[in-house]
This record gives sequence, structure tokens and C-alpha cells, in this order.
Amino acid sequence: MALPTAHTSIQPQPFGQGLRQTLGLALAMVCSAAAWPSLAADNWPTKPLRIIVGYASGSSPDVQARLLAEPLSRALGQAVVVENRPGAGGNIGADAIAKAEDGHTIGLIGNGPLTSSPFLYAKLPYNPSADFAPIALIGSAPLVWVTAKSATERRVAATISLLQGEGDKQAYGSVGAGSGGHLGMELIKQALRIQPLHVPFNGGPAILNAILGGQVQMALLPTSTVNPLLQAGKLDALAVSSAQRSPLAPTLLSMQEIGAKGVNIEVWNAVMAPARMPAAHQARLSLELGKILGTREMRQKLFLQGWRVDDVSAKGLAQRIQQDTRTYRDIIERNRILID
Repeated sequence: MALPTAHTSIQPQPFGQGLRQTLGLALAMVCSAAAWPSLAADNWPTKPLRIIVGYASGSSPDVQARLLAEPLSRALGQAVVVENRPGAGGNIGADAIAKAEDGHTIGLIGNGPLTSSPFLYAKLPYNPSADFAPIALIGSAPLVWVTAKSATERRVAATISLLQGEGDKQAYGSVGAGSGGHLGMELIKQALRIQPLHVPFNGGPAILNAILGGQVQMALLPTSTVNPLLQAGKLDALAVSSAQRSPLAPTLLSMQEIGAKGVNIEVWNAVMAPARMPAAHQARLSLELGKILGTREMRQKLFLQGWRVDDVSAKGLAQRIQQDTRTYRDIIERNRILID
């Protein structure tokens, strides 16, 4: 579907109508010239499109970007190149996206740099609310609250009751301060009145080894990370971190069902553009990505990787950013979490 463009029609006038008609024709020509950049939007992009991913090759955002690159290239008629800029929890990549000025750079960003980083870092080189334009929500997923197998041979309610009486004798692992697993567990602690200690680790595998070895007793981790050990019977799961049950793990209880009312934590990845990108270009990207993500083939590919595709629209993404920003701001400020 072609995007609307600005047009100014100049009707031919009979020669010799006088100075007023001549000046009117000149003014119409000036207005028409001013509209030329909008007309050029129909030809955008005019060179390869770059997708910056603020995470390492092989990460979930990287895999998603590469899944989208080929169909997006076909839709736009230009090559789509994925460029990795990992570091600082995705903030390095986010900063590169925010400052891109070539008109042909977008990015695939996790929820952290958009919703929690502004409150975790004293100084952030970009402004999430001013420097980005939402394009499309790619996929979202809850985390899974896992424990050692011996802990959840009891019923979930009994396990929570035990934790409420243990104080800080038990501990949970996360991949670092300010991560989804950290902030999500702090929300659960508040909702269920439990006090396990936070222990940061260098990656999900290290957390799993610590749970199996008894160094920590629990964690909030992605379904793709914990599924092999759950299926092997080496870990058990209390619930998913979302308010409602998830189709990604339909047999697991929700936060609402275990009594953690108000807790609704999901991780998600989204395509964002620099705020300076023309609105017509943003609209075309949103349109084409919406078509791609609406196909059964793409939804199935993302589902198999542990991602649910829901409202992918730019408007829905903007609302999700606002909602999660409020949630993370409150928990970060309440617990005085700060990253130097």
C-alpha cells in the first residue's frame, strides 16, 4: 500500500492574466518544491538498511534480527544488514541507534535499555523517551521461577510458606543487577513477603549450576534456558512471571494464581528507529514488519525460540514502554538499585 504523499497541483493559466496571476503561479511553484522531500519518501530506502543489535551474535535479539532481515529486505527492495554492538546490557547499541543520522539505521532493542536503564544508571548517553521512535514489538516472554527439585516436591503454596519463614537464609541468582531476573524477583519478594538474598552471576548457565550445586535455591530465567533441565527432572518450576498463564508454558501457574498480585514481568524485544527518522519512513517500517510478523511462518519460528507475538503495532509498543517504565522505576527507586 502506497503511503500518502504531499502534492501541489499547478493548473495552466492563460497567458497575459496580469501580475496577480503571475505571482500566484510563482508561489504555487515554491510550495510544490517544498513538497518534493515528501514525494521522495515513496522511494525510500535508497540504500541498504542497517539493523543495530546491542547484543552479541547468537543472542535472542540477534537471532530475531536475522530472521527479520530477509523478508524485510524483500519488502523494502534493499539489502538489510545486521550489525552487532554488544555491551553495557544493550546500552551501547541503543546509543548507536539513537545517534544514527543516515536515515537508514534502525535497531532491535531489548526492554531493559528502554524501560529500566534510565533509573539504573546515573548517566545515560541517550534519552529513551526523546531519542527513539517505536516501530514494532517483535516478541515477548515471561521468565520462569525455578527452584531446586527437592524444594518443589512440596506444593507451591507450601514452598512459598516455607520461604516466608526462612527470611534471608535462602538466595536467588540473576545475571546481574538491574536484569529482568533481578528486578522481577524483587517484585515477587515484595508481593509475597519473602526475603531471599540476591546473588549475581555471569550468565544463565552459571546460575543453573549454582542451583544444582545448592549455592542458591532459585532464579527467574528464560524458558529457553531452563527447559532442558525441567524436562530432565533436575529442576522444578513454581510459576511464570506474568500475571496470566503463558502459551509458552501453559501448565505453569501465573503470578496471580500464586498470590503475587500486581506482578507482571516479561522480557521483550522491539524494533526502534531514531526519533529523527521521517514519520513516513517509520510508518512504512511498521507496516512491513506488521505484515511479516503476522505470517504463521514467522510466528511459529519465534514461538519455537520461546517468544510470543501479540500486538506488534507502534502504538501498542509505545504503551508497553510506558507501562513497564513505571513498573521498573518504582522497584528500582524503592530498592535503591544503581549501577555505576
